[in-house]
Amino acid sequence: MFQLPAAPDLSLDAVYTHDPSLASDYGLIGLHPGKPNRRQETQHHLEFCRTLGIPALGQIQPPGKTEAGDMVWLDSGTLLIGQGYRTNAAGIARMRALLQPHDVEVISAPLPHGRGPSACLHLMSLMSLLDEQTALVDLPCLAVETVELLQSRGYRFVEIEYSERDTLACNVLSLGDKRLLALEENQKTNHKLRQAGFDVRNFPGSELCVNGGGGPTCLTRPLLRTT
Repeated sequence: MFQLPAAPDLSLDAVYTHDPSLASDYGLIGLHPGKPNRRQETQHHLEFCRTLGIPALGQIQPPGKTEAGDMVWLDSGTLLIGQGYRTNAAGIARMRALLQPHDVEVISAPLPHGRGPSACLHLMSLMSLLDEQTALVDLPCLAVETVELLQSRGYRFVEIEYSERDTLACNVLSLGDKRLLALEENQKTNHKLRQAGFDVRNFPGSELCVNGGGGPTCLTRPLLRTT
């Protein structure tokens, strides 16, 4: 585990380290966040990862907008990207151009309006992969084509408790081997996950996560795929 060094130009949002970059098997991709005050984070990620020997595959430039909260690896050759207010069509096209030479398929997933541009609604606000066969989903908010795509790939769904939507019930971090990290505020969703066979570890998230709109997944930037 590594910690990104503090810097005077980083805002409090930088604690949600998932969004400014995406790790691939071919190098780190520097993103161009849709939220303007987060864009300086990208260079910090790229420079820090260079010190770890992780090369850069490329960087998204305007008019492209991209945030990794909209990006879900379905497998090593398929990247699902939500298109909404934080990630636009130009950003997805640039991601496709970077990854296509490596035989990675980039699939666009339309996102709902939700509460509008001022609220952070990512694809990962609506789905979290728990393992290779299971997805935690906010099913009514997912597009039909996204649901059908996941079903065609054999995923079973665990639906969140919808009364816990505002406390980030869908934002759950998979730790591998059926272990999950989730917010203790979402007791009903966590109960469903335990019933589905998962070992759910909890922490209080009202201040760090709910107030800032970023859950356990948002607080990490995975750099290495181990399985």
